[in-house]
Amino acid sequence: MPEPRARTYHRNRVAHSFSEEIGAMLEGELSDPRIFPSVVTEVVLTPGGKSARVFVAVHGGEAEEASTLAALTTARGFIRAQIRERMGVRHVPELVFAIDRSEKMTGRMDELLGRMKKRDRKRATEEAVSTAPSPQEAPVSEK
Repeated sequence: MPEPRARTYHRNRVAHSFSEEIGAMLEGELSDPRIFPSVVTEVVLTPGGKSARVFVAVHGGEAEEASTLAALTTARGFIRAQIRERMGVRHVPELVFAIDRSEKMTGRMDELLGRMKKRDRKRATEEAVSTAPSPQEAPVSEK
């Protein structure tokens, strides 16, 4: 049985609000030095609204990602309390933080596709040169 549209719409609005609030906290309200510059890319609420997965893109390497994830997991209770206070909601879902590597994966995929296209163009030009008639074999026109 499909879920009613109003419920889905409400869940998406709440997820967007959570994303904005947590993003604002990441920009400067959390004073943990382990948190590196990062952005909330997506918040996914479960259908019942009991838990939410927060995807965070961290600018840096794997060490920065691990450090930021550990700091956010530690600050989870503070973040929930702040959301409850700011949004005035009765129930704030349990937050689970995850690193979003989609931008890095997209960049890597673009790089690999670019290499393939470059290799294909090189092969096409080599085949065109090898199949083209040489000047010695060209027919001579008579006048």
